[in-house]
Amino acid sequence: MKNPKICVIGLGYVGLPLAVRFAEHFKVIGFDISEKRINELNNGIDRTGEIKKEDFEKINDNIIFTNDEKRIKEGNVIIITVPTPTTKDKKPDLRFLESASKIVGRNLKKGAIVVYESTTYPGCTEEFCLPILEKESGMKLGEFYIGYSPERINPGDLSHTIDKITKIVAGCDKETTDVLLETYGKITNVYPASSIRVAESAKVIENIQRDINIALFNELAMLFDKLNIDSKEVFDAASTKWNFLRFYPGFVGGHCIPEDPYYLATKSIEAGYIPELILAGRRINENVPLFVANKVVKLLIKNNKLIKDTKICIFGGTYKENVPDLRESKVEELINELKDFGIENIVLIEPLIDKDEIFGVKNIKKPKGKYDVVIYAVDHNEFSKYDVLNCLNENGILIDIKRKFDKKGVESRGIIYWGL
Repeated sequence: MKNPKICVIGLGYVGLPLAVRFAEHFKVIGFDISEKRINELNNGIDRTGEIKKEDFEKINDNIIFTNDEKRIKEGNVIIITVPTPTTKDKKPDLRFLESASKIVGRNLKKGAIVVYESTTYPGCTEEFCLPILEKESGMKLGEFYIGYSPERINPGDLSHTIDKITKIVAGCDKETTDVLLETYGKITNVYPASSIRVAESAKVIENIQRDINIALFNELAMLFDKLNIDSKEVFDAASTKWNFLRFYPGFVGGHCIPEDPYYLATKSIEAGYIPELILAGRRINENVPLFVANKVVKLLIKNNKLIKDTKICIFGGTYKENVPDLRESKVEELINELKDFGIENIVLIEPLIDKDEIFGVKNIKKPKGKYDVVIYAVDHNEFSKYDVLNCLNENGILIDIKRKFDKKGVESRGIIYWGL
């Protein structure tokens, strides 16, 4: 397939950088159902902060942003990059995949290739998505083709952009795989998987591995806290061994790592295998906000501070540093846990989100006033401008989830320090 026209469905953290990168080599149609999003992009504005205005200007002649689904018919390679969250009972939520597949199916031309990038369980592309495409298009596989190339975007990470990573690609047959190798090969390194199911499996275990590794360090941090041992000092010492793999305890939020393990776990249980380690890792990481809230309350009681009168300031509300995204942020759970203990006087400093209230508390955007407790939850670059410790009352408590501060230096200022 020479000079295919690329159509990218879904222009969020994954789809937009992909569309922009492809537009350096091909004609591209960027489709999103949000008219507001399309208007912003047509004006060179990316609210996610992934693409700068000058980047839009470079590829302006090669890309069209639209919410007109009929334009999808022009695409030879149609790439679907929509979210795959979970339901409240932690089952795969395939609504976005279903909706996108229906839109693409009814606007699919003969010979086109539909590629899925959304993280899912092994078999989803062929068992769930393909029947929708066939029904909506009135065609059968062979009249059009399918493939899978899992996204590996890490929001806010400028070191691992699309052009600096390896993309896995797999098609429903060798010819389709070859086309995808050539097409994706224009923008980055590529690796051919032997089948779509292998590619799906490879993607989902990437995030599961990270989830389990962080869970181990979270569990160790909680254990060492019980033993009155500084976990950072333990990890620093252990890291001197050549084959010790260092991870960091903390909140595990966002729309990938906390969600993806449940996709494979659901498929595993359906197959009759209980994935004990995968689910154990999830339980540990989900428990961290409650553990931190408990620690705050214990420190307040130990230092003779009244719970109901306590003033708390939390630095950071997004799910990770330098990314304006609140989805699945564990800071929300932390706030809810603190409120359950009767602490109502809580403010948030979240400069990346232009809202006066987030998670039911006031967002003051920059430090002001004094507090009994400061919780350093997200390490935004913006916070380097401020003396965080200056926000604390005399004998105040610093909860350093990110281990940003030197313990001895903090304590030398008469501040009570606790780090995860």
